[in-house]
Amino acid sequence: MVRRLYFFFVSVWMMTALYGQPADVVWTSPSRNSSESMPCGGGDIGMNVWVEGGDVLFYLSRSGTLDANNTLLKQGRFRLRLSPNPFEGATDFRQTLRLHDGYVEIAAAGTQVQLWTDVFHPVVHVEVAGGRPLQAELYYESWRYRDRLLRKGEGQQCSYKWAPPKGCVTGADSIIVGTQPEEDATLLTFYHRNAPQTVFDETVTQQGLDSVKPQLMNPLKNLTSGGCLLADGFVFDGTANGVYAGTDYRAWKFRSARAARRRQFCIVLHTLQAVVPRQWELGLEVEARRIAPEGGIDHGVVALDKRQTRAWWNAFWQRSFIVAEGEAGRLARNYTLFRYMLGCNARGSLPTKFNGGLFTFDPCYVDTLQAFTPDYRKWSGGTMTAQNQRLVYWPLLKSGDFDLMLPQFNFYLRMLPNAELRSRVYWHHAGACFSEQIENYGLPNPAEYGFKRPAWFDCGLEYNAWLEYEWDTVLEFCQMILETRRYADANITPYLPLIESSLTFFDEHYRYLASHRGRKALDGDGHLILFPGSACETYKMTNNAASTIAALRTVLQTYGRKPEMLRTIPPIPLRYVEVKDSLHPGAAPLLKRTIAPAVSWERVNNVETPQLYPVFPWRIYGVGKADLDIARNTYLYDPDALKFRSAIGWKQDNIWAACLGLTDEAKRLTEAKLADGPFRFPAFWGPGFDWAPDHNWGGSGMIGLQEMLLQTDGDRILLFPAWPREWNVHFKLHAPRQTTVEAILKEGKLTKLKVTPSERQQDVVLLIK
Repeated sequence: MVRRLYFFFVSVWMMTALYGQPADVVWTSPSRNSSESMPCGGGDIGMNVWVEGGDVLFYLSRSGTLDANNTLLKQGRFRLRLSPNPFEGATDFRQTLRLHDGYVEIAAAGTQVQLWTDVFHPVVHVEVAGGRPLQAELYYESWRYRDRLLRKGEGQQCSYKWAPPKGCVTGADSIIVGTQPEEDATLLTFYHRNAPQTVFDETVTQQGLDSVKPQLMNPLKNLTSGGCLLADGFVFDGTANGVYAGTDYRAWKFRSARAARRRQFCIVLHTLQAVVPRQWELGLEVEARRIAPEGGIDHGVVALDKRQTRAWWNAFWQRSFIVAEGEAGRLARNYTLFRYMLGCNARGSLPTKFNGGLFTFDPCYVDTLQAFTPDYRKWSGGTMTAQNQRLVYWPLLKSGDFDLMLPQFNFYLRMLPNAELRSRVYWHHAGACFSEQIENYGLPNPAEYGFKRPAWFDCGLEYNAWLEYEWDTVLEFCQMILETRRYADANITPYLPLIESSLTFFDEHYRYLASHRGRKALDGDGHLILFPGSACETYKMTNNAASTIAALRTVLQTYGRKPEMLRTIPPIPLRYVEVKDSLHPGAAPLLKRTIAPAVSWERVNNVETPQLYPVFPWRIYGVGKADLDIARNTYLYDPDALKFRSAIGWKQDNIWAACLGLTDEAKRLTEAKLADGPFRFPAFWGPGFDWAPDHNWGGSGMIGLQEMLLQTDGDRILLFPAWPREWNVHFKLHAPRQTTVEAILKEGKLTKLKVTPSERQQDVVLLIK
């Protein structure tokens, strides 16, 4: 009886664990090139894995590996060749992304190659198991075997963008072959080291901050990044030169001393701002000795690391999920695949970059006119375009991935002293000024700031028609931080100075500007005059932009510590839009009240729709909230909102349609947004407005799908506010007050509802009738 009960409980546990277990991605043929690669990663490491010409190849990337120009460098390309080759011409070829356990497996002819990344240590593992003894060749391929002069257009990969200085180069790496293969598994050590002088120093001088330079945080000086290749039973077999995807490279070749059924090799990575290279080397040695303490790889340590890594991924998939059937099934699958890509940078030193994350590939396959090295991505490596970054991080609240948000929060926290120094130096007031195109050291991107600017122009502003006066996006990250407290009861104490200072900037700066125009710092109603301002990059030189007002009001209300400032925030501007009366063609136009982009503006520069930002991200309008008709009128009738509507890239129309309960619109736009991307891996979208894989495309798709399923209004949990009743779905998502909601909708009927904690079930409002 006890034995039967034991097996019963084990079976129940296994069935429960399968809820939300994601389906594998399986390819039954090799790839043609790196654009047909499959993502694999964990911790803060990403690989693009593919099989080409019988060889297993992968690019290796790690968060925070920036060069002196602020290019996000790959750590190299690795190639594995087995003999006899099981993959060349194989009829039973399978390459599988096993999402539940977070690894890639390649199999054919009785041979399996598994690639996985340790979530808790910066180590990549490659394990080979063959049905018969195989010889193996390992290649480390580097295009940075020499200094590389930046070609025309190539500066877009770094902070100089279109204005690199003459003679600007990506410096060569140091690549050293191991000398004692019998005693030490280290076959190769490789690293890139920044000089003490970097683009940081040029930016500081350009922006008139030399007087406070010693106080400025500098993340690039002496930054050293790289690693070592560990393997037992290999010998060095020379170097060879080659060309891949139009880029020349040098390969360091290692061959096995004998044939074997099983092989394992590891790549250990290390990044450090080291005063001398030996400091970095010592840190790498510590990491390497953990898995190879006696010279050879300790398989017991590796096995433990594998169990812990797979347990992390298993738990990751139990936090939340969306599984659907029929036409919605593909959308939910792509949502899941993109969430996996985000999970690969859970512990990153830098946020997941909107323009490719850790998974960029050879740029010639994205744009033939930008056929540069594998390090290339448009819109830089160390530069953060805040409007794009926010879309990568908003969906992590409802998915319950709060730990994944920390790299983005810490990014702003590290920059806080530099942003406050900007305000003090330029305007002599308090508060942190964060620009839109911001470097990882908290100053505006030097190219966007402008190398050719008039001497009289305000030194604190970017001399840029798109970016001038756009500095309110930091408030979205402040709100995200506050929401983690509402959702997960997170301890946000370390981030309160960031929130306080970001809000203080607006109070101090707009009083400062008003006082320099006239006698009074506030308008006749006691409100701040938010002029000059910017409604995204689109409506320029605004007076009281709706997006800025909504941001300040929402953050101040959630923060709750600055009631005096909250009273100075002006109302959201409204306007009437003329609409043709379709029922009476000869009648006067109808007037629809809508949200205005601002009280006034001087020009339109881009194709964003900030008049809908009070809907999302600021949630002042929405399903169940007051004045829903005003927001719906804005979506349906505002001429610019209609003209700018799209599902491409960072466009948010799918989100707004869902938040406004416009089910047919949300369905149409989500089907376009989360359709398969143009590359072999379905969640490699783009390039859109930016680059591929386009992560703000994926992030906005995730947000929209979540909003169709679940929204909140105060304590109320609104279920299926914009979900087509014909779409069968099973989901688990997070809500405020440490709440999870799991539901199944089948044939238009709710067949399961589980709310944790159970007392929150009384707050659920079902909106599908």
